[in-house]
Formats: sequence, structure tokens, C-alpha cells
Amino acid sequence: MAGGKLSPRQKMINLMYLVFIAMMALNMSKEVLSAFGLMNEKLTQSNTISTERNNAFMAGLAEKVSEQPEKYTPLKEKADQISALSNDFNAYVEQLKAELLETADDPTDYETMDKPDALNTKFFEGGKLSASATEFLEKISTYREGVVTAIRSVKEVDGQVANDVETTFDTKDVKDRSGVTKNWLNYNFEGFPLVASITKLTQMQADVKTTESKVLSALLAGQQASELSFSNYEAIVVADKTAFFSGESFKGRIVLGRFDATLKPTKVLVNGKEQTDVQNGQIMLDFPAGNVGERDVAGELEFKEGDSIVKIPIKSSYTVIPRPNSAVISADKMNVVYRGVNNPMTISIPGVPNVNASAPGLRKSGGAGKYVMNVTTVRAREVSIKVSGKLANGTTVSDSKKFRIKDIPRPVGTVRGEDGSIKMARNALGISSIGAILPDFDFDIKLKVTGFKFKVEGQPTVSVGGGRLNAKAKSALKKAKRGSSVQIIDIKAQLATNSGYKLKKISPVIVELTN
Repeated sequence: MAGGKLSPRQKMINLMYLVFIAMMALNMSKEVLSAFGLMNEKLTQSNTISTERNNAFMAGLAEKVSEQPEKYTPLKEKADQISALSNDFNAYVEQLKAELLETADDPTDYETMDKPDALNTKFFEGGKLSASATEFLEKISTYREGVVTAIRSVKEVDGQVANDVETTFDTKDVKDRSGVTKNWLNYNFEGFPLVASITKLTQMQADVKTTESKVLSALLAGQQASELSFSNYEAIVVADKTAFFSGESFKGRIVLGRFDATLKPTKVLVNGKEQTDVQNGQIMLDFPAGNVGERDVAGELEFKEGDSIVKIPIKSSYTVIPRPNSAVISADKMNVVYRGVNNPMTISIPGVPNVNASAPGLRKSGGAGKYVMNVTTVRAREVSIKVSGKLANGTTVSDSKKFRIKDIPRPVGTVRGEDGSIKMARNALGISSIGAILPDFDFDIKLKVTGFKFKVEGQPTVSVGGGRLNAKAKSALKKAKRGSSVQIIDIKAQLATNSGYKLKKISPVIVELTN
């Protein structure tokens, strides 16, 4: 349009055309600026509503904590953490907006807010990011990472929520429409009109409010989903009655019961008495069963719900039946009794408070039904325990049971607590103690070594009294060759609690000298 020779009239027409285009662009720019301003107003109003909604959520959660502290306190702590992060970041952005708006002649006249100077000056200095820009990016990162970390530590919240937060507040480099990679801050804020940057900051605040609302909702939804999960349910068999006689058909039903360790009632009354023992969401009952016959369990559970008390009735029954008349006899260590030791026994007849028990070597020991049996002098291979007692109606019941009698197993010798064939330094053997043990024996019995024989290759066998090498044995040990074997044989030992009992022959120990 400006090329070639043009007449003065044509030049004038071209000039007017350019002015016309510029005027159209100016008018369009003002409309766009106004549109940004109106959008900012809408976002600000929406943020106010979101704030009120989130505050209402926190207030409702606080009320839940007062009703069920064990259930909702962990949830409230996590919500407080999210809320604090959101409030801190929102306040920072609000302060940033206020500083930028102070540079405008009239913050309500959006058509005059067309210059990028205020934000460019604050964030970009000589083509580099300023300290304020770095602080802005750090604030975004602190908020993003804090919220994501808080979310990922709660197993009930879907991990996609954390992914959304990372995407929304991502500040990585971006590519423009021409495919050129730019710094996130330059791409979003450099050279933009002031009103556009203000609107973007308000949108960021809206994202914070939305994120807070989404996370708070996810926390509550996760808690509810966890409570409703079938993993919290247990199949409970409810019989039509709690006692059946032989020959009857069992009748009942299976129901699902939900267990919640954090659920605690405000008050529990059972049979007129308040119950206070609550464990893992279960009210533990402990009271006398009563006389023979059918007994009722009645009462109510009270829960606080808002400003009211919800009462759930308790109604059940159980049957008290006479105890069986057969004796219960058990050996606490197995169905065997050993010579040389006191074998603990538990003897009783269900329903009979006092019983008479008799057998060779049997005597009472301590509380009800507790006995010890020493069969060291019994030469037979078996022993019978006879038990009798009287029921409440005067009927006599009796029973008996046989137990095998066994000797204490063969002990094994040890050097420094090790048995069998071992390796040891010469000086270590000289100061080591010789012992004996009963491996894998059910009783904790201590054995005391009273003597042994010490054999070194090429040297006379030395008899030793006690549990350590004497001077002759040490002298023989000094003459032993490196790598030779030393034998500790014919070990003599006795029970620490029964020195008169004769133990079986004790296994020897072979020691290979390492030096």
C-alpha cells in the first residue's frame, strides 16, 4: 500500500485506512480488557462462595470430632493441614494482587489497566526472574508439594486427587503455539495487560479453593468408603437359642456385623448397669451368668448425633445349663510324666468345685486344680490318676486317666555351651567350662557337672573333678598338636533339683584345636 508512486489523494486515503484499522483495534482491546475485568469479578464472587462452603465443611467436621473424637480426629488433623496450606497461599496471592492494583489509577476502570509494566517490573528484571518472581514460584511449589504429600499419606483418598493438584499447579516449562519452550512464569505473565494478570491470579485463587474443596470432600468420602468396606464386616452366626440338646436341629441365621474400632457410644446400659469397657468398638460384657435357666440381656446404646441422642435397644438372651459330669485331666507338658522332675498337672471336673485326685507321687500345688506329680520311684511304665467329686445335687462323679512314665532323655556334653564336634583355640578350651544339657526337653532343668575325663592324643587320660580343666588336664592340653582332637568323655552330672536321680550316660564332646 505504500509502494510505488502514489498521488497525494491516494496517500491520504491509505493513511485514513490505517487510522481506521488502529481505531478498530483500540476499541476491540478495550472490550477485551473489560471482559477480563468482568471475569475477575465473577471469579472473586465464586471464591467467596467457595470459602464459605469450605468453612462450613470444617465447622461440620469439628462437630463430628466432638461426637466421635477417635473416628474423626485424624481426619480433622489432615483437613486442618490442607486448610492451613490453602489459606497461606491464598493470602499471599491476595497480597500480590493488592500490590499490583496499587499501581493502577482506578482499579475499577479495566480499560485503563492495559499496561504490563507493574508486573513486568516486579517479576522480570533485565530479562531475568526477580527475587519476587522466585518467591512466587516457591510459594506455588510449597503449596503444591504440601497438599500432595498430605493427600498421599491418606490411604482412603484416591491418588488421582493428588495427580490433579500436581497438574493444576505445575510450573514446569511450557511450549507456545510456535513450539518454542518458555519459562512458565514468562509464558503466563510477561507482557500481559495488568487486568489479565490480576484475573489469572484470581483464577489461581479459585483453583486453590476448588482444590481445598475437592480434597476435603475426598477425605470425607474416603472415610465413609473405608467404613462401608466389606473388610470391616464379619459374618456372625445368630442361633435361635444359645444352648441345644443332643438330637435337636440347630436353627439360626447368619448376619453381617460391621466393626469399627473408632466408634464409641456415649453411654451403654446392660441389665440396668452402665458398661464402660469398650475395646476396638466392642462393648465388653462381664457379669455373673446366674442360675440354670434362660436369662435375658437387655439395655440400650446411646450415641450423640448433632443436638440429639440416638438410642439403640439391646435385646438378647442366653441359657445357663448344668455343667458336664465328666472329668477334665490334662498334663501341662504333654500326655507323659517324667521321672526325676515335678510334673505339673491340672485336674478338675466341670461343675464340681472340689475334687479328690489320687495317684502315686501326686500332691496338690497352689490354686484350685493344680497338682504336681513326681514318679521318680515308680518303676511301672504307666500310672493312673483317679478323680472323684460331687455335683450340686449330691451325685458322685468319677473318672481316671493313664499317663506314660518316661526317663529323662540322654543329656549331651558341652564346652562353652556348644555340643558335638567343635573347633576351638587351645587357650579358650583351657578356661572354658564343661557342661551338660537336655536339648529339646520340655522341662527347664539345670544340670551340674561333677566330673569328666580329658583325653589328648598321645597323652594319658586325665580324670577331672568339677566342671573345669584342672592343672593336669591343662598340662596335657599344652602338649596337644595343632589340629589334633581333644576328647571330653565320661561326663558325670546330676540334676540341680534332684541329685539322687541317676541320669543316662552323657554324650561326649570332641574339640579340634585350631592352634
